[in-house]
Amino acid sequence: MKVHGSCHCDAIAFVAETDPQLTSVCHCHDCQKLTGTAFRVSTPALPGTFSLLRGTPKVYVKVAESGSRRAQAFCGDCGSQLFTYDADNPTAYGLRVGVLAESQQLRPTWQKWCEAALPWVQDLSALEKAPRNDRAR
Repeated sequence: MKVHGSCHCDAIAFVAETDPQLTSVCHCHDCQKLTGTAFRVSTPALPGTFSLLRGTPKVYVKVAESGSRRAQAFCGDCGSQLFTYDADNPTAYGLRVGVLAESQQLRPTWQKWCEAALPWVQDLSALEKAPRNDRAR
């Protein structure tokens, strides 16, 4: 599946191909901290298909518990998290599903680091729902 990604301010754009069956949710503490939310949804770019179309992302290198150095690419203007790759061997890209035009079609098929998952995240179905932010608080 071909996917098209861009940051919120549209300064950075990229294309790639992915296998939707590989889309995943990560609950690790690093993903929680880097996103500022409960988890991160990613899909891997198929080898050799990632191409940056415009802009130059800023990169933050995070050293994982395993010792691997993961480059986190984001827009330096709007802050959108875009993709990740091995900082020492940048050949495989993990695309952030939220910045992809095809995000509706990329339903996660598996979860990882589940022991770090926030306890309320597994069942959101009981929460009140609103089509927009119409509720006055």
